[in-house]
Amino acid sequence: MKYLFYTVFLFSITVCFSQNHELGKVTLQELQEKVCPSDSSAVAAILFNVGKTSFEYSGDEGFKIVTEISTKIKIYKKEGYEYANHSERIYVGGNGAERITVTKAITYNLVGDKIEKSKLNSDGEFDEKVNKYWNRKKITMPNVRVGSIIEYKIVISSPYFSNFPEWEFQKEIPVKYSEYTTYIPEYFFYNTHLKGYFVPTSDKTFIGRNIDFTYTEDKIGGMNTAAPRRINSTMNFQENIVKYSLENIPAIKDEGFVNNIGNYQAKIMHELSGTRYPQSPYKSYNTDWESVVKGIYENENFGPELIKTGYFEKNVDEVLKGITSKEEQIIALLNFVKSRMNWNEYNSVYCDDGVKKAYQEKKGNVAEINLMLTAMLRYAGFEANPILVSTRSNGISLFPSKSAYNYVIAGVELQNQVILMDATNKYSMPDILPIRDLNWFGRIIRKNGSSAEIDLMPKSNSKDIVNIMATIKENGEVSGKIRDQYFDYNAFLFRQNNNSVSKESYIEKLEKRYQGLEVGEYAVQNSSDLSLPIIENYDFTTTNAVEIIGDKMYVSPFLVFAQTENPFKQEKREYPIDFVYPDQDKFSVSLTIPQGYVVESLPQSKALAMPDNLASFKYIISNTGNQIQLLYTHDTNQAIIGSEYYEELKSFYKEIVEKQNEKIVLKKG
Repeated sequence: MKYLFYTVFLFSITVCFSQNHELGKVTLQELQEKVCPSDSSAVAAILFNVGKTSFEYSGDEGFKIVTEISTKIKIYKKEGYEYANHSERIYVGGNGAERITVTKAITYNLVGDKIEKSKLNSDGEFDEKVNKYWNRKKITMPNVRVGSIIEYKIVISSPYFSNFPEWEFQKEIPVKYSEYTTYIPEYFFYNTHLKGYFVPTSDKTFIGRNIDFTYTEDKIGGMNTAAPRRINSTMNFQENIVKYSLENIPAIKDEGFVNNIGNYQAKIMHELSGTRYPQSPYKSYNTDWESVVKGIYENENFGPELIKTGYFEKNVDEVLKGITSKEEQIIALLNFVKSRMNWNEYNSVYCDDGVKKAYQEKKGNVAEINLMLTAMLRYAGFEANPILVSTRSNGISLFPSKSAYNYVIAGVELQNQVILMDATNKYSMPDILPIRDLNWFGRIIRKNGSSAEIDLMPKSNSKDIVNIMATIKENGEVSGKIRDQYFDYNAFLFRQNNNSVSKESYIEKLEKRYQGLEVGEYAVQNSSDLSLPIIENYDFTTTNAVEIIGDKMYVSPFLVFAQTENPFKQEKREYPIDFVYPDQDKFSVSLTIPQGYVVESLPQSKALAMPDNLASFKYIISNTGNQIQLLYTHDTNQAIIGSEYYEELKSFYKEIVEKQNEKIVLKKG
């Protein structure tokens, strides 16, 4: 399969510099506008979003990054009120905290023929603690109504050069104009990465810059002074200025079957690659995957945690006692960590409190849980290593950077394959990972410091096998028994979604999903035994599967389980189609027709396959006496299908929907 990710459409964008992109310049025409000119369905639109990131310097604190963002938004519909709220995340977990201020925050409304201003007050600003590393600043603009224009300016100051902000040109609503300018002194070097389908224009210049500053001199001539003095100084350097701009950017819309829409959003990122200060040599940072991995592995909260001992050995010896099979030992250790540890739902490649404390308290972040699992597997004699992962919500790790990975799992190299494990989820198994982990590729870190790319995507189809035995009555009612078996990821999701749900609630959900289905006696097997498939057995009745017209019955062979809509409705598709994992749906349906009826016609059997065997279905139907037998198999053989196959996929599902909704015709004999 081709992993189509970014197909960049280059186009000419002319930026109109005559427009006014300053706060406080709201016009009657803007307030009177009823509909977004570029998208009549838009609930709101960003009239402009202008930002700049520059460096400031003080003699006592050195350089810091300052980002200023000026935003102007038009509200067109009530559903757009949410865009009058804004939040920014700031890092507070290091030696110095980032700071954020909000100014010029005003809501403008048209009252009669006059413009009314409502300023943001302190009760509209909120500071929220996310965790020990991050805080969040929130604002809620006042007096927002349909037709309002809101403006605000945000200033973020950061001492961390590697935390260069990510600029999003494209948003969930249309953007009329977006501009981002970077002012980078000659001492700092960044790799620039563009993502998405829309490419900004850029203008580059170099200028000389002077910064006057003062610093405290603690010693003079090598001798301590009773009163340190302040020294005035000037720094002269070259500054690299780049202005990126785009206009009339459409809203990014989730098309369905998309991994993370942010993967395809027009944005720019800067990754610190090196520094060279005056009278100092060039210092290189993470510029390739090997250096990224090396930096993570050598961090005190990663590599050293893997080799800590003296906290699990007795327990592991007890767990493995009497188990000789390598595969069973792996499962036993995974199950032990899952049962003992509780994930605190914090993602990181680094330990927080450390594996020993987490083990004692039976709670930890993902790194602590899966690094201790890796250590236990090594203790048991396995070639076990951590695997760095970027979760689906974090995006696909395309470019080498420290922020590319936010998660770690365990891997065992056995019999020329790598077995993947994640002990944060109670229902995971070897090679059955939580869905958040299924994000293309990870990177394994071996003991010798080498690393290699690891495919995280499932290789085999997870099956859902449905067996139906039913009888059609003369009044059109259908009743019978269903046996539904869920394997691998289908079983994982069933357990995750339903194990904590009561039987009554689940039956209600089942009947709601399949309109007209009435469930009688119901039982489920293997909810807790993860080595076996989930098996549902239940009696059912439905009056929605048969239509009687005159002396004929029109019967749906799928009863109430037919797919009635094509999920792919767009004319064209820009993003890859993500099915999460390969899948097989299989139906075996046996129908007994009423006495006195004969089969007048059956749908035609059919088989169809997509190019490159990406997906296929087989539909085989037959009749013997008063029995009708349907065998149907639908395979999706790739978790991710490139957008270049969209037309074929759309046509394929059109055939599926048509075939599943064809009727058997019965006639009174």
